[in-house]
Amino acid sequence: MPTADEIQNDRRLDPRVKRMLKALPPRPEADAVSREQMIAAANTPAALAAREVISVAMEKNDTEELAPSTGLTWETLEFSSQPDANTVKLNFIRPDTDETVPCVVYLHGGGMMTGSAFDGNYRAFGKLVAAHGVAVAMIDFRNSLVPSSGGEIAAYPGGLNDCVSAVRWAASEADTLGIDATRIVVAGESGGGNLTLATGLKLLKDGDVDLISGIYALCPCLAGLWPQETLPSSAENDGIFVNLASNRTRLAYGIEAFEAQDPLAWPLFATKEDLVGLPPVMISVNEADPLRDEGIEFYRMLLAAGQPARCRQVMGTMHGTEIMPMICPDISRDTARDLAGFTLDSGAD
Repeated sequence: MPTADEIQNDRRLDPRVKRMLKALPPRPEADAVSREQMIAAANTPAALAAREVISVAMEKNDTEELAPSTGLTWETLEFSSQPDANTVKLNFIRPDTDETVPCVVYLHGGGMMTGSAFDGNYRAFGKLVAAHGVAVAMIDFRNSLVPSSGGEIAAYPGGLNDCVSAVRWAASEADTLGIDATRIVVAGESGGGNLTLATGLKLLKDGDVDLISGIYALCPCLAGLWPQETLPSSAENDGIFVNLASNRTRLAYGIEAFEAQDPLAWPLFATKEDLVGLPPVMISVNEADPLRDEGIEFYRMLLAAGQPARCRQVMGTMHGTEIMPMICPDISRDTARDLAGFTLDSGAD
């Protein structure tokens, strides 16, 4: 794991990223004993206070300068997720127009464990995407460790069920929402990138993949076990914003599913047969991210399966830089524009 000085001397990193990381020295994470232990630790006064500090910091992303609200509307909506019949809330942002527009169903990051679509950085990124003429439904699915706005937590497949239900809901409510049901793209970053690809795989397995016209996964968290020799970035970049070398993510989200090599929980286990029939996929990775190479590997798996896929690498960035516009506003705008363009072009013959 790199030291703070090594990170500051890393020639790959944008100076703005380095400034952000300077306030976050490397913090190795120890293995956990059980998911129950992790849940208890996440609810101590110290942990709650730390999350409040993070929440306040994320609010700094949502300013009119960084993410203008001009020409946009937004509202909080909800739907019933199946099969558990739990209520899922979402932040729905769209251009202030009566025209029918394509829609991005966006799944937030946090390792499938934490985070909320209502955090300031997600509100800001959603506005940046919607400004290009698409609606954005930012889904507050059930996390596996820390409750989101729904107040519940659930290990795999709870969060995935919520995300798949979100796509079905958006398609069924297209007329009410003013969205084009033939151009619905599912997207998300980090843990949300895992859920983005898993949602596509689940819809394909269920025979409903035609509900989506594309998949856009940013810095997806796909492997479940790190480091791996076949994924060099999982070692060389570990500790740059993200710490991977522990059992915490797979233990919190789905250790049984990992042991069963279930691709709906950990998509890097997908076979060629699992992938055939997916709509076009875009994978976006960050240069100095420990998760970089698993995103690239999934892209190559798609190509080997004969699937339409592209991959972009955002140079100079750490994991998920684009989803925090206060760090590199230009990079966030570029990615928002690319995601919106992908959505606008999706569904075309």
